[in-house]
Amino acid sequence: MRPFRFGIQSSHATSPAAWRSHARKLEDLGYSTLFLPDHLDEQWAPLTALAVAAEATTTLKVGSLVFGNDYRHPVVLAKECATLDLLSEGRLEVGLGAGWLRADYEQAGVAYDGASRRVERLEEAVRVLRALFRQEKVDFAGKHYKLEGAVGYPRPYREGGPPVIIGGGGRRVLRIAVEHADIVGVNASLESGEIDERTIVSVTAARFAERIEWVREAAGERFGDLELQSLTFVTEVGRPAAAIADDYSRLFGFPPEEVAGSPTVLVGTESEIVDTLVSRREEMGFSYWVLHDKDVDAFAPIVARLAGT
Repeated sequence: MRPFRFGIQSSHATSPAAWRSHARKLEDLGYSTLFLPDHLDEQWAPLTALAVAAEATTTLKVGSLVFGNDYRHPVVLAKECATLDLLSEGRLEVGLGAGWLRADYEQAGVAYDGASRRVERLEEAVRVLRALFRQEKVDFAGKHYKLEGAVGYPRPYREGGPPVIIGGGGRRVLRIAVEHADIVGVNASLESGEIDERTIVSVTAARFAERIEWVREAAGERFGDLELQSLTFVTEVGRPAAAIADDYSRLFGFPPEEVAGSPTVLVGTESEIVDTLVSRREEMGFSYWVLHDKDVDAFAPIVARLAGT
């Protein structure tokens, strides 16, 4: 089993100094990675913010969860990512997604195509991205992207380029992740283009177990080579897990045991959460957990106990 890693997803800070301080604090507390999402609402531009965070630290990894493929051409993104990987001396993790939030498309005036077409573009884009990380010149003839002599420069710090993360809640996206990514994010369903009741229904333990089986089936003998990541929705450290799950069962609309069993939920006392993380790694393979700004201090003792083990 892979050792535990923990990341924090942030969107911005109150000041440039606060951003640098935030990155240094995560590094000091043993968090592996600082992630930014990639939306067009009130958040900082990820590549610039990640570059500043990398420069303010020495070991902290930085990454995206995830770059929206439909408004980031893979040739341009490959150059930006290779540059950041080079300048950070190999500390970038590249998350790439098909794009899901309808509001992003509406703000940018970009056509919100059906999921099948967006996923088609994602599969081609990740192939282009990885080819540019690995080759000096790339020709590519796909349905959505056509390249003639695209230049793979600069060369990334790491041979083969930075690790790629692809996540999703659908079978096809997870198959693409298994084939092309180093880190597979097994997520809730976002097919409606917003977080709604369909998203909530998709976070049950049973639905996640089904997704893990899709990943196992697609990966075959490679399953052990993949790093599985979970992005949390609900986190709380302190009260007993049963009490917290009972509270959230009314919000989610399903029984407390379903709440407590969802990989998007990490609640309970420190010891209960440690036990939960160990059991989820054994049962589902999750070793890479992504939390949020509000969780940094509360989860620090858990990170201290588990990171790297």
